[in-house]
Amino acid sequence: MLKLEENKQISGFSKLSKTGKLKWIVENFFKDPELVARELKSYWLHDDQQKVFDAFSENTISNYVLPYGVAPNLIINGKTYCVPMVTEESSVVAAAAAAAKFWSTRGGIKATVKNTIKIGQVHFKWFGDAAKLKALFPDLKKLLISDTHDITSNMVKRGGGILDIELKDFSKDEPNYYQLFASFETCDSMGANFINSVLEQFGQTLRSFLKSQTTLNELEQDVDIIMCILSNYTPDCLVKVEVSCTIQELEDISLGMDASTFAERFYLAIRMAELDTFRATTHNKGIFNGMDAVVIATGNDFRAVESCGHTYAAKSGIYKSLSSCTIIDDVFTFSLELPLAIGTIGGLTKLHPIAKRSLELLGHPTATELMQIIAATGLVQNFAAVRSLVTTGIQKGHMKMHLMNILNHLNASDHEVSLSLNYFSDKSISFTAVRTFLNEIRHETQDTLV
Repeated sequence: MLKLEENKQISGFSKLSKTGKLKWIVENFFKDPELVARELKSYWLHDDQQKVFDAFSENTISNYVLPYGVAPNLIINGKTYCVPMVTEESSVVAAAAAAAKFWSTRGGIKATVKNTIKIGQVHFKWFGDAAKLKALFPDLKKLLISDTHDITSNMVKRGGGILDIELKDFSKDEPNYYQLFASFETCDSMGANFINSVLEQFGQTLRSFLKSQTTLNELEQDVDIIMCILSNYTPDCLVKVEVSCTIQELEDISLGMDASTFAERFYLAIRMAELDTFRATTHNKGIFNGMDAVVIATGNDFRAVESCGHTYAAKSGIYKSLSSCTIIDDVFTFSLELPLAIGTIGGLTKLHPIAKRSLELLGHPTATELMQIIAATGLVQNFAAVRSLVTTGIQKGHMKMHLMNILNHLNASDHEVSLSLNYFSDKSISFTAVRTFLNEIRHETQDTLV
């Protein structure tokens, strides 16, 4: 039987002060409590900013720092952007920047937002004749809309609000299971809190409405509200971005092949991601390498964006590539279409100081404009990754960017970094190869000193 380590369990942890939480953590889980406490405290922010950060989540003891970079020269519908990107992965920002510059001289990116509809659901069980519920629904729908007027009035003034409400019957698959399926326009806000507030009022209205129906028996007047929650799958909140040029315009000496060969290899790589789920998963991850970085930088929810995108990739019943490629009449076209529910007002976009600067850097975009920017970054990121894969291979560029991480890990001096960058400029890079090279030059230095 396992014996629990009592000193590593605690009651009332959330009630401790931040300093108290940190003290308990370092004393119970680290070999050098004082060193770790100083290290974690070194990432605390000054003045009132830390209070803002601490309010984002619970039981905070420090801040986790990620690199904040930019990819310039991204031209969308004729407008040039310098895109903020938050990511820890080597070569992502460099690849996006390189591909953005490549397409900036070939017409840039064309972007279109097809729709901005968000979805919310009230899931409930009702024990009665489905036909009766369907007959009552028109009256219920009117009441649902009127009872949420106080919540929706400001959104309606901005051009949004409830677009439609449907009654869905799932009782054939799960006994007595029904759903109120609502669509919303939330303008420049992502709208999660707004939608959830409306849905919870829907639940209350549904309960009181059924209680008031004298044509229903006692059992039918009752309803079991299981949950009221938005859906992160928003298939009608769609954005499409694409680049296009003649095959000849793809000519680039760095590709190591002629433009026609490159175009055919690129097309085949996209086709493979349409046919094979194993390839599609990694392919789409590359798209989100770029998109997530912008989503995080602008204070949006990258988990919701990814969840929706991956679901959309499987809408046919088979998980496929989110991007597509065509070659028609000597014209190469590469495009990306996916649902993207984000906002530029409310939430972290207002509270996080760097998120606010990111939106300022982008020219204070509307939500639809930010949809285009995020999707366009995913497109150029995908283009850069696939271009590397079908030409030089992904490791050549990635490992050159990763070289600095290896050198930092091995505590290389500035002189050793300079020698290493020069030595590996035309060689394969691996952790072992870099460590061996550093050991050799360090031994040479010692021999010289002796």
